[in-house]
Amino acid sequence: MAAKDDAIPQSKVLIVDDNHQNLELLEAYLEDAADITTLRATNGQECLRMVREEKPDLILLDIMMPNMSGYEVCKAIRRDDATKDIPVILVTALHEMADIELGMDVGANDFLTKPVNRVDLLARINTLLRVRHFGDESAS
Repeated sequence: MAAKDDAIPQSKVLIVDDNHQNLELLEAYLEDAADITTLRATNGQECLRMVREEKPDLILLDIMMPNMSGYEVCKAIRRDDATKDIPVILVTALHEMADIELGMDVGANDFLTKPVNRVDLLARINTLLRVRHFGDESAS
C-alpha cells in the first residue's frame, strides 16, 4: 500500500478497444483504484474525439481496430501539441518484436500483450501516472 504522500491525484484513463469484453475486463481491473475514473472508446476516431474533449491522463489503446489502427491513433496523438504528452499503453494480442518496435516508433510509452495481467497493468499505469503528474507539477 502506498503512503499518502505517494498517492496519485485523481486521474482519467481512456480505454480504447473495439471488443466490448476487453473494455469490460480492463474497466474491472481499474475499478478498485479509487483515484482512477475510466472512459471508453470503441474505435480510433472516437478515441481522438474523447482525447480532445476529456483530456485523459493516460490511454490504454488496442492496436487491431477497424478503420484506424492503434498505431495510427498513437501517431495522431503524438502529432498534436495538446495531446502529445499523454501516456499511451498499447494493449494487444500482437506479441512479435516487430509489433513492439513499431509501437515504440509511433510513440507508445509501454506495450502489454493480451491476456493482460492485472497486477502488471496496474503497476505500469501507476508508474506512468506518477511520471505524468510529477511532470505537470514541475511545469507549473
